[in-house]
Amino acid sequence: MSDAGRKILADALKRKSFDAAYYFGGEDEYQKEGAIRKLLESILEPAMRDFNLDIRRAQDLDARSFDAVVSSMPMMADRRVVVIRDAGALRKDARKAVERYLKAPSSDVLLLLVEAAGGKTDKELSQLATFVEFDALSADKVPRWIAKHAAELDISISHGAIDLLQAGVGNDLYQLAAELDKLASYSNGREINEDTVAAVVGVRRGETMADLLDAIARRNVTQALNLVDHVLAQPKTSAVSIVMALATQTVALAWGRSKLDEGLSPGRLQSEYSSLLKRLGSVYTGRPWGSAATAWASTINSWDHEGLKRAFDALLEADVILKETRFSSEEQVLTTLILAMCSGDEHKIAA
Repeated sequence: MSDAGRKILADALKRKSFDAAYYFGGEDEYQKEGAIRKLLESILEPAMRDFNLDIRRAQDLDARSFDAVVSSMPMMADRRVVVIRDAGALRKDARKAVERYLKAPSSDVLLLLVEAAGGKTDKELSQLATFVEFDALSADKVPRWIAKHAAELDISISHGAIDLLQAGVGNDLYQLAAELDKLASYSNGREINEDTVAAVVGVRRGETMADLLDAIARRNVTQALNLVDHVLAQPKTSAVSIVMALATQTVALAWGRSKLDEGLSPGRLQSEYSSLLKRLGSVYTGRPWGSAATAWASTINSWDHEGLKRAFDALLEADVILKETRFSSEEQVLTTLILAMCSGDEHKIAA
């Protein structure tokens, strides 16, 4: 969620004073659905919710049905809530009716327009309703989210466990929430530590995506190959996600190599990487930004331009193979990729 959006919602929920209409957009469905849930809980009494809540899909609405749903009176409540999902799919007549309504909204209805993930923000709707954008959390903000969600579950979690959980699961908030639920049940009130994460999630220190990326950055063939099976066995991890993270890392190494060649002091490279990641925002690093910046800066001397070129060629070939309908195995593709990147020798990735 953007900082402005977070403030808008936090203030409204705290004051229990809401605008007539909201337009929710952005990529992060988990935060979006959480905000919808909090709004409904704050506005509607549970016993009267069925009478005062309408949830419709934009594709199913025409002008008449929209006018009907927003003109209904609340029953034993101050307000009704009308939620329209996939707002970008409104048909022409319904769209005109929505715009007309937003210019003079009812005081006893809260209209919530929800854009689907991937949907383009509607400029007109964002101006007529209070716009809240839910950006995907960047990697550096995920640890704080984990700690906050753990607190909401009334459990404590160590910093090491947070790092290990993110390293094993990534930045998918749905998956992180599911794993935290399991960890809460397993810990039974005890603090969640690295051993708890290892037992429940199946990820151990030294066997994470970050460890694999570090081994490849150091061009340590043996360590990297030994980690492949461990990393592939972790939640939400596949050869595709590993190749994506490796592509980001290789681009970063090439960028750093060029900066050093231009005269940048090696001591400044880590801070330059941190600044670059903040500017890029949503780049997939496969691990927290801080650890990525540290690793890239510390391994940059393992790479020259020729080695980086071979690495890019190998990544492209792996990407093509993984998009084919048939290939031998993810393990085989990654093994050949690692050999090509780390040793500098040319290998063909077996299909």
